[in-house]
Amino acid sequence: MSAPSSVTATAPASHPLRTITRVCWFLLGALFIFSGLIKLNDPVGTAFKLEEYFEVFAVSVPSLDGFFLWFKGLSRALSIILSSLEVILGTALLLRWHLRVILWALLTLLVFFAFLTFYSAAFNKVTDCGCFGDFIKLTPWTSFFKDLFLLLLWAEVFFNQRFLRRAFVKGTLGVMVMTFASAIAIGIGVRALGHLPYFDFLPYKVGNNIGQLMKPAEAARYRYTMTRNGETKQFDQYPTDTTWKYQAMEALNSKASSPVITDFEVTDVDGKSYTQELLKGSKLVLIVQNTNKTDRDRFLAINALMEAAGKSRRGITPLTITSTSAAKFDSFRHDVNLAGAYYFADATVLKSMIRSNPGLMVLNNGVVKAKYHYHDIPALWEVEKVLKE
Repeated sequence: MSAPSSVTATAPASHPLRTITRVCWFLLGALFIFSGLIKLNDPVGTAFKLEEYFEVFAVSVPSLDGFFLWFKGLSRALSIILSSLEVILGTALLLRWHLRVILWALLTLLVFFAFLTFYSAAFNKVTDCGCFGDFIKLTPWTSFFKDLFLLLLWAEVFFNQRFLRRAFVKGTLGVMVMTFASAIAIGIGVRALGHLPYFDFLPYKVGNNIGQLMKPAEAARYRYTMTRNGETKQFDQYPTDTTWKYQAMEALNSKASSPVITDFEVTDVDGKSYTQELLKGSKLVLIVQNTNKTDRDRFLAINALMEAAGKSRRGITPLTITSTSAAKFDSFRHDVNLAGAYYFADATVLKSMIRSNPGLMVLNNGVVKAKYHYHDIPALWEVEKVLKE
């Protein structure tokens, strides 16, 4: 009589759903942590994406535009809060700390993200959700299906919690561990917010040659589908035989034959291009994205550096690039005593160049040698040093 009893007792341990549930539990927690950390690496970029959503909602729902624009002003704080929450909830899930409560909180986030990604995809309002920052670019529909996949993982875990009964931390220890995890997550985001991202995934990262990235890596290659007398054939070169009739053309290397940087254009006050000149020689570039939001308190140190750079024996050309209108910037530069030449570029380009307003970039023949947040203004010798490297 003991044998059947033994088999019945051990059956749950070998239940096929146990393995599936635990795999889903681990994937769900790990993906939330990964997604949150990627966003915390660049909270300013995440804030830009939130601003884009709030602007779209304000236009789509005019009666609530004030509500959404108020949230737009809180985008940087929301960036830290939402990204940290992903890490905190993912950690809590993996530790099985208050599992049921955490799963409900995760569902709230998942439904919220699914709504945003569906709205982006269905109405083509925001072309990149920013789910994994600039590390992994996803199309709106891919982002939405990713959220559906996460919802499936959540459902598997939620309805089979009996296979996850053991909590790895409880009581006071659990509170201490989660407090520590929360502090780490928030600290990572706050530190990145006050400086530059830990890892730069944008085209203007240190070491990249802007001029090279404005050119395609390869010449475009195509495959041509042609027909003749009922016969269909494909050619890698357009046939010179005129008896073949063209049907279709397919790009074979669309990614490699497209420049990484397509919108980089710098002009002077008269609209004359300065782009190629900028990519020659040694340049210390001050980037002022928007004079309304720039930190004016740092211009005393910035002005001193720009003046010293202009006198350097290294032949450094100091200059400023902004997206603000000429008249408004001229007034601003007199207010902060900013001397030297200034040029203009698209606001989105400047946001991609550096996550700091103002920010400094050192170029040597178009190669990005260094980038500095306004909290980390370098001394002249530091600029000269990176130019030698």
